[in-house]
Amino acid sequence: MAKFVYRMQNILELKQKMESQEKMAFAIANAKLLEEQNKLQELIIRKSEYEVQLKQASEGTINLRRIQQIKSSIERMKVSIRDQMFAIRKAQKELDVVRMRLDAVMKDRKTHENLREHALEEFKEEAARQENKEIDELVSFTYGSKDE
Repeated sequence: MAKFVYRMQNILELKQKMESQEKMAFAIANAKLLEEQNKLQELIIRKSEYEVQLKQASEGTINLRRIQQIKSSIERMKVSIRDQMFAIRKAQKELDVVRMRLDAVMKDRKTHENLREHALEEFKEEAARQENKEIDELVSFTYGSKDE
């Protein structure tokens, strides 16, 4: 029996490689987004710590220099938090772009796999027809030999 050879196998393999590359890019972009979100959490925690320090510095003996330093630190944290939110939006947009590319590559690979499956089914049907033809010829030959 003949062996099935898909004539566009190299294209299918290329699509599979492209998909794995896009999956890696997606994982990297996702990790970047998580890293940026963690940075934001750390900044928010630091800001709240400064606010607690400000509250403590406002009680008891008041040290104006210390209070001004803490207020300045809180303002810097607000700016850093705003900048970090921009970084998160940028990372999210990059993740969305990579996700769209991954979806497109996955659809393309799936299309080629479907074409391969269709070609395999046609090959099996043709092989079955060929086998039936050979059986018919063998039966005809056997039947014709008995008559003689």
